[in-house]
Amino acid sequence: MTDLFTLISLIVAVVVVLKLRSVLGRRTGDEEARIERRTARQGAAGAPGDNVVALPRRDADTSGATIAPEVNQVDVEERIKTMPGVEAAARSGLVEISRLDPQFEPETFLRGAKQAYEMIVTAFAEGNRKLLNDLLSREVYDGFEGAIAEREARGEQVDQSFVGINSADISEAELKGGIASVTVRFVSELISATRDKAGAIINGDPQRIKEVTDIWTFSRDISTAKARANPNWRLIATQSPA
Repeated sequence: MTDLFTLISLIVAVVVVLKLRSVLGRRTGDEEARIERRTARQGAAGAPGDNVVALPRRDADTSGATIAPEVNQVDVEERIKTMPGVEAAARSGLVEISRLDPQFEPETFLRGAKQAYEMIVTAFAEGNRKLLNDLLSREVYDGFEGAIAEREARGEQVDQSFVGINSADISEAELKGGIASVTVRFVSELISATRDKAGAIINGDPQRIKEVTDIWTFSRDISTAKARANPNWRLIATQSPA
């Protein structure tokens, strides 16, 4: 009798395990949809390890609710009009960009621009050509690479520590032929010193924090839906303050 009861218990346990395996091992329609959406987002953002800076953008659907585009646009335009640190001449350009690309927001753009600025300044000091090539336009890269090559030919080395960014303000913005361009005035603090072949300091001071002002222009193609799916911006111009 005991053996019969044990046998029945084992049969029931096996049936339960097989039933659970059949349920847990099968994807539902919702799971398939979630996997497809995640794959699509990863494809749009670029392959893992890609060094191109993707400036943050609003998530088109974070709550599952559908928001009318015009509501989002009105909200963005109102914030652009009152956003601190934006020169008046740049506001109309930002509005034009946001109308063509509903995912664009100046605040999140600035956060990404600050990240890009630190990465580029550090990569230039280190002579990291690979990273610079990913972040810069061809013309700007050629200028940076030429300076690095000259420095290396002289046997010089830059010791640099990036302290931080004091301010980053949008000074210009425009949309021309579907190409968005945004200019940012960065005021940062660096500790930098250049050493010659013998290790002697020939420029800068490794013990002093120096304030540096740079005016950089970033650009991105937003002319088509396919182009807008790529959130990456590149540095296309640099200038010193007047």
